[in-house]
Amino acid sequence: MVMKDLFFKDLESLIHVASCTIISYLALFIFIRVSGKRTLSKLNAFDFVVVVTLGSILSSMILMKVTIAEGIVALIIIITMQYVLAYFAKSSVKAQQIISSSPILLFYNGKFLTESMRKELITEKEIYAEIRKYRLHNMNEVQAVVMETNGEISVIKKSSKITNQTSLDDLS
Repeated sequence: MVMKDLFFKDLESLIHVASCTIISYLALFIFIRVSGKRTLSKLNAFDFVVVVTLGSILSSMILMKVTIAEGIVALIIIITMQYVLAYFAKSSVKAQQIISSSPILLFYNGKFLTESMRKELITEKEIYAEIRKYRLHNMNEVQAVVMETNGEISVIKKSSKITNQTSLDDLS
């Protein structure tokens, strides 16, 4: 690239980039609408890979590294792969364990679970901050703190009602 072409090459290339951007954006928008809410959900590692890949494909289409047709084929393949993997994760416990991470307890019944915290690189200060987000002052009100599969931290308040099933049943 010649230095004089750094900021402006010619009008034809600008029109080409503008056209590719509009077509690529509309194609991605349509595919995301068709693929449903999962593509836009709070991201776990599985969904994050899909979003990054879609962004990379869109970038390649806009910057003319691939043709519009090649980019659309790549978008279709990535979204189809997301559906296939989500289907396997839904239909098989083993596949779900491979594809998705598991929620992990960080705090339970007044005790910080230091081994889990170390594994997830979470500090006590971060847990206290999350508890404050739930507007809880007294630590005796907190039953558990869980790092969810998408990396979010949930705080579970103690309940006065005893039940056979709780939101912590899926934690090991």
